[in-house]
Amino acid sequence: MVATFLPPFSPHGEYPAHLRQRGYAVLEPATVVELCGFPLAALDALKSSWDELPPDTYLKDGGRYRRRRHSCFVVDDGQPRQAPHRAHWQSLDYNALHGGMQRWFEPMDAAVVASPAWPGLLGALARTATALKGATRWFVEAHQFRIDTTDGIGRPTPEGAHRDGVDLVAVLLVDRAGIKGGETRVFAAAGPDGQRFTLTAPWSMILLDDERVIHESTPIQPLGERGHRDTLVLTYRAGGFQGEGGDDVPAAGMPA
Repeated sequence: MVATFLPPFSPHGEYPAHLRQRGYAVLEPATVVELCGFPLAALDALKSSWDELPPDTYLKDGGRYRRRRHSCFVVDDGQPRQAPHRAHWQSLDYNALHGGMQRWFEPMDAAVVASPAWPGLLGALARTATALKGATRWFVEAHQFRIDTTDGIGRPTPEGAHRDGVDLVAVLLVDRAGIKGGETRVFAAAGPDGQRFTLTAPWSMILLDDERVIHESTPIQPLGERGHRDTLVLTYRAGGFQGEGGDDVPAAGMPA
């Protein structure tokens, strides 16, 4: 038996104030739908793409529990466009386990990017980032994750509690099936305050001011034979993608 703590959902219309005041906000699916301006069915139409994610071959712990895709976008004045495919890169300051290396993942499926919900979601979160940090061009990295119990245990954040080196992070729960665990933990970056809770409703979302909080998710274990936890992580950064604008990243081309 694993105890779960209910998410501290922000009441309708109050999530921007909560994000500013405490550095994070948790939105229930109905609020996400209103924020993005399309029905829940439009988001549900994307779910099947998580069944086709290729394995993450970069896990330094030797695990086989993570599958993912990754694509990049730029949002100007609320209008998103897809950027040329690029490696995902983080400095060791933000990811002590997998930082300092270029990780090339397969891009998101073209049908997902072409869906009506996708630009609406990216644009809505760009407006949220602008309200929090000020108007700018936003550089967005989108990560589709499936954490499963192939190894008996799956680690959503093998790097531990961390920041991402961006301005705004949005974590959307897409699905969870046949698992226990996967608790979200958010801590103040400059103090002892923290919050723990478990997202269970598909398309509930956590918004994080990455400058002010660190976050992690606890490992998952199967309730039966197998289980998985699917998430969509969107990061918004001003000034360029990580690895641009003077970041210490080695030059490398796309592997053949």
